[in-house]
Amino acid sequence: MSELVLKATPRPTGKQAAKRLRRSGMVPGIFYATAMQPIPIAVRPLSLHPLVYTQETHVVRLEIEGHGQVYECILKDVAFDPVSDAIVHFDLYGISADRAVEFEVPVRLVGVPVGVHEQGGLLEQIMHKLTVVCKPTDLPEHLDVDVSPLRIGQSVHVGDISVPGLTIKHTPDVAIAAVVAKRVAEEMPTVQQPSEPELVAQKGKKSEE
Repeated sequence: MSELVLKATPRPTGKQAAKRLRRSGMVPGIFYATAMQPIPIAVRPLSLHPLVYTQETHVVRLEIEGHGQVYECILKDVAFDPVSDAIVHFDLYGISADRAVEFEVPVRLVGVPVGVHEQGGLLEQIMHKLTVVCKPTDLPEHLDVDVSPLRIGQSVHVGDISVPGLTIKHTPDVAIAAVVAKRVAEEMPTVQQPSEPELVAQKGKKSEE
């Protein structure tokens, strides 16, 4: 598990206040957790980049000015400006070290498949992230999946992965990666894959800032 420190300041609420914050170079956000009131916060845009533009999963140590404690949390949501792609809002969700939480963990393929270097096939990655449930202390930065034994026509599935302390939410028969013949790959429709590094999924702007 990798941890990042994020320093934030409390902020006023309301759409006009959020607009003024953005004009001043800050990004409005919200921190919320079970059994506590949400805390509106603001941060510098650059401080969010290691959380948003990454291929790893991080636990955030949130330091809010004027608060005498550090909150452990995860980035739950982020919204971007539709024109400039600038970050305009973010959500942080508080977690507890002894409580299992749902995370999205990137998948990293390891090795060169037999079907690629010996048979001339192509490796296709089908799942780039997996949803898992675990305690923060058991959270991996990414899930390594060994694809080196795969021959043409073979694939690796969720059921082939076993990580102590981790429960994968997908069914065991979900394919993660496969090796296909070049001719088959050329005939398949092109699917636009997200550019690297992947972004946290956008759910749009908040109606209430």
